Amino acid sequence: MTDSIRSKILVIEDDPGILTFLRTTLAAVGYDTILVSSGATALEMIASHCPDCVLLDLGLPDMDGNEIIRSMRKWTRTPIVVISARSMEEDKALALDLGADDYVTKPFGTVELLARIRTALRHTRTTAENGEIALTGSFHVGGLTIDYRKRRVSVDGADAHLTPNEFRIVALLGMHAGRVLTYRTMLRELWGPSASSDNKILRVHMASIRRKIEPNPSEPRYIFTEVGVGYRMAEEDRG
Repeated sequence: MTDSIRSKILVIEDDPGILTFLRTTLAAVGYDTILVSSGATALEMIASHCPDCVLLDLGLPDMDGNEIIRSMRKWTRTPIVVISARSMEEDKALALDLGADDYVTKPFGTVELLARIRTALRHTRTTAENGEIALTGSFHVGGLTIDYRKRRVSVDGADAHLTPNEFRIVALLGMHAGRVLTYRTMLRELWGPSASSDNKILRVHMASIRRKIEPNPSEPRYIFTEVGVGYRMAEEDRG
């Protein structure tokens, strides 16, 4: 795993058992790890060691993990993957709205966690400004293609005939493929900071989009719902 050998992961967790597990798991695939158990120490280490990714528990002894997200997003885009026992939709949405890149609920599987870390790291190396979309003007996953220059979405080569608003939704998700975008984030990005917080408009558009792009709308293969939180575009297969 050549990608992971160059990556330094800061783990912020106060449970000694989970710290030991994460250290062993991450080292096994080549990641360098830094382990801390308090928020104050974590903020110091982020500034001094510049990790490539942060794994963050929200329930720290000296501060709420959301304060770390809020503080980090004032000055760095270092990816943050939250690992928390908090499973309520409101908790997930808050962390993601504050700037976390992903949210994994405890208990979690090793395969899932490593996949989320790889996705988060790719987001820092391939962005909408300097990545594949900028080079080719398009995004591909499976049979779905988003042509950003022609403002067209096709499935297996056939035009999906999306409306302008439907295209904007799919285009936004494609630019952040692999990440959950919260309803609040999408509404703000698509219709501005004064947009209504009611996500009904997104649900209506998404139902129409799925009828047009998904072979089976009830079992989506391209755009997935994080119930009560938001939507995620399938990540492009890079082979």
